[in-house]
Amino acid sequence: MKKLWILAFSILCFHGCKQKEKEKEQDVTEMETSPLKLGDVTISTQSMEFFSADTLYSGWNNLIYENKSTEVHFVMMDLYPEGITIENTKNELLPPFDDGMRLIMEEKMDSAMAAFGKIPEWYQQVKFLGGTGLVSPRHTVKSTVYLEPGRYMMECYVKMFNGEWHTSHGMLKEIIVLEETTELHPPKPTANISISTTNGLILNDSISSGKHIFQTDFIDQKVYENFVGHDVNLVRYESTASLDSLIQWMNWMDPRGLRSPAPQGFTFLGGMNNLPADSKGFFEAELIPGNYVLISEVPAADEKSLLYKFSVE
Repeated sequence: MKKLWILAFSILCFHGCKQKEKEKEQDVTEMETSPLKLGDVTISTQSMEFFSADTLYSGWNNLIYENKSTEVHFVMMDLYPEGITIENTKNELLPPFDDGMRLIMEEKMDSAMAAFGKIPEWYQQVKFLGGTGLVSPRHTVKSTVYLEPGRYMMECYVKMFNGEWHTSHGMLKEIIVLEETTELHPPKPTANISISTTNGLILNDSISSGKHIFQTDFIDQKVYENFVGHDVNLVRYESTASLDSLIQWMNWMDPRGLRSPAPQGFTFLGGMNNLPADSKGFFEAELIPGNYVLISEVPAADEKSLLYKFSVE
């Protein structure tokens, strides 16, 4: 009888250990196939903030951004030089931009440029690795970018109704990107967009209604008068909308530029934020019949050929 009890106890222990090992293996598998490991990064905004994970994997990542707020926003991923943190940003970078914008609003351009002259030298080493284009309220967009390991600032510098930056009101979040990579591979595009300082912004394919994955090829890159490089924004517009008002609004150095409210008749559908030369990113969009424009957030985008109009039947 004693032997039978010992045997039964041994069998129970054996099965218990096996069950624990199985549960442990399942936990490891679930951890390895988490959404972040698969490259799916969910980001949302309720007002003036970013809700997202603080730590991401390097490699290809889908940035799925839901703008639940009442204002236009975007997501921009800035890779910072080693040793620079969000405290440096708040104490050294935001003040000259805040002062410069305030002086622009007061129509004191010379004084504003003097304020911008106090931008710290380390800012020249920041590497912009994409993000979304501009996104209208109550819209969700998806962009696919390649993130290198390091410390990032996720930011949106659209302006409030009084001209103050969204970054100064909470839209600045520190993100750590690990050496370990995601399992994501770049998507297969249905259309290709190229952008350069020489040929401007060109859509290389005809577009029909429905879902599209746009590949954005950055042939080159440069810093423009507004201290940033060119990007790609997809915008649907009504027939009564003024493209001139959009062009003016896309220049933040204009007192009315990137300032809430956005010009009437335009719906911002995302895109691809600044990328370095010889790099690519992807973004998705569901297109319905209507008029569209691809535009870069630079001063006088039309004069730089960084505006491209097309229609969908």
